[in-house]
Amino acid sequence: MIWNKKYETMPFEERRKLQGQRLAATCKRVYEHVPFYRRVFNAKGIKPGDINSVDQLKDLPFTTKQDLRDNYPFGMFTVPMDKVIRVHSSSGTTGKPTVVGYTTADIEVWSEVMARSFGCAELGRGDIIQNAYGYGMFTGGLGIHYGGEYLGATIIPISGGNTKRQIMVLEDFGSTCLCCTPSYSLFIAEVAAEIGVDIRALPLKVGVFGAEPWSDQMRDSIEENLGIDALDIYGLSEVIGPGVSMECMEKNGLHVFDDHFIPEIIDPNTGKALDWGEKGELVFTTITKEAFPLIRYRTSDVTSLNPEPCPCGRTHVRMSRVSGRTDDMLIIRGINVFPSQIESVLVGFEEAEPHYQLILRREGALDTLEVQVEVNQRFFSDEIKELENLRRKIKSELESVLGISTRIKLVEPQTIARSEGKAKRVIDERPKS
Repeated sequence: MIWNKKYETMPFEERRKLQGQRLAATCKRVYEHVPFYRRVFNAKGIKPGDINSVDQLKDLPFTTKQDLRDNYPFGMFTVPMDKVIRVHSSSGTTGKPTVVGYTTADIEVWSEVMARSFGCAELGRGDIIQNAYGYGMFTGGLGIHYGGEYLGATIIPISGGNTKRQIMVLEDFGSTCLCCTPSYSLFIAEVAAEIGVDIRALPLKVGVFGAEPWSDQMRDSIEENLGIDALDIYGLSEVIGPGVSMECMEKNGLHVFDDHFIPEIIDPNTGKALDWGEKGELVFTTITKEAFPLIRYRTSDVTSLNPEPCPCGRTHVRMSRVSGRTDDMLIIRGINVFPSQIESVLVGFEEAEPHYQLILRREGALDTLEVQVEVNQRFFSDEIKELENLRRKIKSELESVLGISTRIKLVEPQTIARSEGKAKRVIDERPKS
C-alpha cells in the first residue's frame, strides 16, 4: 500500500527540483533565525540567496551533535517557544541532552511520514498496532503512536516491558502489527513459548522494528519464531524521530522520505561527498521542518545510498541497513549509551578509580551491559556489606543517567588492563550475526 502516491512515486528529477526549492527556503529560514547558522554561513561566505539547488548542498557547512549541545536547550530553534507545541530529547553524554522541538506543522509531517512507513508494511485502517516502544522524551513511542492514528489504524499504547502482559494483549486484542526493538520481539517469542502461547497462530502479521542495529540473520530468526514479516525502520530524534526511512515488503533497503529529508553519504574523515553505492557516514538536511531544521547533520551512522526505483513502485532513494557507527556510541536495547556517560558518573565516586570496562553480552534475545569498576585501594575492603552498598549506589546512579538496567561488578585495584594507547573500554561479546 502506497500511502502518498504523489511523493512516494515522484520521478527522480522532479523530486530534485522540489528538494532544491525547499532547501533554499530552509537556508533562508536558518540564516535569519539561528545565530549559529548565520555565523557558520558567513564564515563560508554563503548568503541564503546563493543556494537554490541540491547540487550546492556540498558547499554548506556540517552540523554536529556537539553544535546542538553547545546551543542547549533551544538555541537551534527557528521559532519562538509559543509556537513550539512539543519537545523531545535524546540522552546526553555528560548529562545534557540534545533537545528538539516541533510546531503543529512539524507534528503533521512526522505523522505523515510515519503513516507512509506503515504503508510500506502494508498496514491501514482495520489494523491493530501494538506499540511497545517507550513513551516519554524518547521519540519512538509518540512517533509510532501519532503515525498509527494518522493512518487510521488502532493503536495500543502499551509501551515497553511487562512481557507477559504484552503476550496477553497480542492474544486478546488481536494485534496485527508489533512495534518494538528487534531484540525485544525475540524475547517476547521466548517468553510466549515458555508459557505455552503459540504466537505464530495469532493474527500478528508484521513487525516494525528499529532503535538498534540488527542483521538479516536476526530477521530470519524473528520471522521464523513469530511467523511475521519483520521490517526495519530508521530515524533519529535530531532529524524528526522514527519515520525518516522504512523498509517495504521487498526488504531491499529503506526508503528515505527524501521530499522531507535529503540524505548524503560522506567520507567521515575528509567530509567529502561520496557517490551512490559507496559506504560512508550518513548526513541529513531537513527541508520541511519549522521549529528545528538542520543543515547537513552528521548522524555517525554508516550506510550507503541507492537511487534506483524499488520494485514496490516507490522512487525514494534507499539506504542500506546501518552497519556501524563512526563514534563510540553503543546501542543497548534501543537506548543510546556513550562510555563517557558512564565515566562521568564513576568520577563522582571517590571510592572508584577512573578505570572501568563495559562488557556487552546477549542473553537469549536481549543485550546486557556489565560495568566493571575498579575500587580505590583506600576503600577496598573485605567488608562485603560496604562493597555491596557501593555497588548499589553506582548501579542506581548509572541507571538513572542511562535509562537502562546494568550489572555492576566491583573489582580489585590494578585488575583492569592498562593501555599505553587508547584504553579499551568496551568488550562486545554479542554475536555478530
